[in-house]
Amino acid sequence: MSAPGDERERPGLGAALSNRTIQIMLGILVTVAAGSAAALAVQTAAPAAQVGGLQREQIERIVHDYILAHPEILPEAMERLSAKRTGDTISAKRSAIETPYAGAWEGAANGDVTVVEFFDYACGYCRASLPDLAKLVVNDPKVKVVYRELPILSAESAEAAKVSLLAAERGRYVPFHKALYNAGRVTRETIMAAAAGVGIDRKSAEAALTNPAYDREIAANVALAQELRASGTPTFVVGNQILNGAVGYDALKDAVDKARK
Repeated sequence: MSAPGDERERPGLGAALSNRTIQIMLGILVTVAAGSAAALAVQTAAPAAQVGGLQREQIERIVHDYILAHPEILPEAMERLSAKRTGDTISAKRSAIETPYAGAWEGAANGDVTVVEFFDYACGYCRASLPDLAKLVVNDPKVKVVYRELPILSAESAEAAKVSLLAAERGRYVPFHKALYNAGRVTRETIMAAAAGVGIDRKSAEAALTNPAYDREIAANVALAQELRASGTPTFVVGNQILNGAVGYDALKDAVDKARK
């Protein structure tokens, strides 16, 4: 988990970039450059031979020399490649990510932007993000917030997640969600008290703890988080972006604006 506003020191180029990484990036840049040259040849009716072996060798030398002169482009290129791969993963799994379990959502039913939070009830940073999400829903009537249980911190986290899924089925998700966070430390008793507070009897809440359907839902969330390379909780998915940690209202709003564009 990362604290709000944490600034992590970046490793130097020598530590961050292996020879293999440089070779990969060189290959990518050369391929792009060669493709551009080929396209130019088609547009200008240049002979195909001019885009052959010698042309590629020239491109490789130009790219190689440019990388050596401007090594600072490599981290940026790797970040962009990583962002593209993340976007591709989100696009391929969008329905699974953005479709809530029963009533585990708030905001606009048919919002034009969906904010997905992978969270843990035992996570203090998730609790800290609660008012940011509430503010987002109030200030933007076109946003839908989907909550995905990711109980990775404790056994009580898993119990809380299962009872919350029961609350989602009964249309009482958001009141239970906020009541449990407001109760402080997650324990069996605070879970049961939050359930009782929204009209769920103890017998039903305790039965939820052994419901295999909830185990499957949580396992699916864990698998999604792994595919997205989530680094902890909370993890937010907005459009094709992933935000890690309690990033705050402004960062969430900026991500929504970007996704909307």
